[in-house]
Amino acid sequence: MITMQPFDAKSNPTPSKERLVAFKRAKSLNNGISISWLEQYWNSDVLLKSPLSQSDWELFKRLKIQSLRLPVAFEYFSSKQIPVEKVFTHIDDVLKQCKVYDIKLIIDYHYGKINDNNFKGETSKAINLWLLLTKRYAKESADRLFFEIYNEPPHMDPKVWKDAAYNIVTAIRQKDKKRTLLVGASNYNSIYELSRMERLADENIIYTFHFYEPFLFTHQGADWVGDQMATTGIPFPYDAKAYPAINPKAINTPGEANYKQYPTDGNEQSVKDKLQIAKSWGDKYYVPLLCSEYGVYRKYTDEGSRSRYVAAVRKSLRQLGIPGILWDYNTNFSIFNGPPAIKNLSESMKRAIDYVSPKQ
Repeated sequence: MITMQPFDAKSNPTPSKERLVAFKRAKSLNNGISISWLEQYWNSDVLLKSPLSQSDWELFKRLKIQSLRLPVAFEYFSSKQIPVEKVFTHIDDVLKQCKVYDIKLIIDYHYGKINDNNFKGETSKAINLWLLLTKRYAKESADRLFFEIYNEPPHMDPKVWKDAAYNIVTAIRQKDKKRTLLVGASNYNSIYELSRMERLADENIIYTFHFYEPFLFTHQGADWVGDQMATTGIPFPYDAKAYPAINPKAINTPGEANYKQYPTDGNEQSVKDKLQIAKSWGDKYYVPLLCSEYGVYRKYTDEGSRSRYVAAVRKSLRQLGIPGILWDYNTNFSIFNGPPAIKNLSESMKRAIDYVSPKQ
């Protein structure tokens, strides 16, 4: 393992050519969307066929999608002794279509198992995978293909995670000097952990974060989070008349504090204020940022609230100059009311994503 050396933010006040390239490439990823498919380790048919048809690719173009983020459960497939070539073949197909439709692609290492106790072994697994990917895609344009080294490192010692990230980046750099890499902070790509992080000593990195604030709204009813999210029917923005009573299951959980805080947090200005945390950190180090996930769990939220939230996040990202990627295309955070299609976009969601109908 390589030990990361401390990096002084002021040691290089003049941006390098590589960092300016990273800024340009980050901008090119704006108006992106995640394809939640190869990360679905719970789906036994996940590798049988691609869910994307030509109509999906045509829809991406109609929606002016500039980038696709492709999360892949590499560690899971490896643990099940699934040949990596089967996984790579699907990635190849997506990349081929991205070239046809002039869309950028981010390959994302999803659902790793790193923590404070196993980071050496898990970092080595990630490095081995990235070396295979780096070799396979060495000739692909660095303006088109991006590597996100690790999705949502958990709540762990941030110094341990930063060391792991540095080692992954360094290993990739030994084989590929030009690829722009995406790196996020611990605690699940938290903006708060990002604000406490020092940038890595690599000039060609886009720093990524996920944004689901206020969590009480975006994940209401999400059973995988637990009882803290049991309160449903929460509107955006906060409306005292429409605000539901707290679900008893959420009492004495973090959900109770979030419920009490929501009258303050549930509005557009609060969204922008929290995004400003990431923006201020990016300005401090003069590094490019990417909000690589934002969205709303659909099951218990009304269409109007979903649309207003998406509009608020996009507006704030635009004002702050941060590119963004929606989570996700066609599952439980989808912006569509049904299968992805223009006809399944509400008028409010069309306005939220700035969709303009072609002239008749």
